Amino acid sequence: MSNEMLFLITFFSAFLTALALTPVFRYIAVKFDIYDRPVTEVKTHKLSTPYLGGLAIWSGWLISLLIIRFITHFPTGTLNSIRSLLIGSFLLLMLGLFDDIKKGGLGFKFKFFIQAVACIVVVVFFDIRINFIENYFLSIIISILWIIGLSNAFNIIDIMDGLSCGIAAAASLFFFFIALPSEMIYVNFCSIALFGGCLGFLPYNLSKNKKIFMGDTGSLSIGFILATIAMGTSYTKINSIGIFAPLLILAVPLYETIFVSIMRIKKGKNPFLGSKDHFPLRLEKMGYTRKQILFFVYIACFILGITAYLTVILPQYFALMLFCFILVVLIFLAVKLSVIKVD
Repeated sequence: MSNEMLFLITFFSAFLTALALTPVFRYIAVKFDIYDRPVTEVKTHKLSTPYLGGLAIWSGWLISLLIIRFITHFPTGTLNSIRSLLIGSFLLLMLGLFDDIKKGGLGFKFKFFIQAVACIVVVVFFDIRINFIENYFLSIIISILWIIGLSNAFNIIDIMDGLSCGIAAAASLFFFFIALPSEMIYVNFCSIALFGGCLGFLPYNLSKNKKIFMGDTGSLSIGFILATIAMGTSYTKINSIGIFAPLLILAVPLYETIFVSIMRIKKGKNPFLGSKDHFPLRLEKMGYTRKQILFFVYIACFILGITAYLTVILPQYFALMLFCFILVVLIFLAVKLSVIKVD
């Protein structure tokens, strides 16, 4: 069976599984009273909404990979890489689930500890790390910080319907296409599986009558998966700038995390505690509707993904110019958005 057919099977298996399981998990959340209730000032929704959507996304991702495992033969290295993702993302899934279920959530220090354990499993025991950093110990440290940072970035930006999950879908699709020429096929399969899982969940997240949130269960596990597969391929042999393509593919959640952290610190607040300093909320204050904001973010993800692809195929000078242009634009937007009051 051709790789193209296997990729299609992976996508549709994940998509249909998530599409079928999301209402099931919504029913379970309603039955056991697992809701995200807008009881604090930092909540951006008005009605209590069921959690557990993240379980549907991850289940779709997992089941599609299991199906592919039984209809094809992966090399040992590929299987080990997929196993590491399964173990690590499952730990983050369970962490998010307990955080969603527990009244008041879990403390951020405990959450960071469990995230660090999951990272050590992947980075140290399965040796999935940032390989272009030659110093082994520095590579391990930076890789762990990268995974923890990105896992939380998708959690931080999960403040509007369709936002975090839509960004994850776009990122996973671009990782799939950019990694196609490489021999790290686990990146391709894990990416296209996550793309299908996210798309299967999105219609319910955007629904008025059947709405469900993916919660920390989804955002933490999705961020973990994307952070890990981002380290799984060499991207390009054309220029040295191409290794930074993941920064463009994941620029929106990274930008949001850095922006929010700086705004909180400027106000003398703890950057790890919630606030309304998010850039989408500032756009809302400017008069844009949530549908418009979602459209802007999706377009931005598409443009950044295309830019990432260009940086891996263009000569180094042009790739560097693209990076510099994007950086200037992001700084300009940050300065403009920082003056919008949200409190």
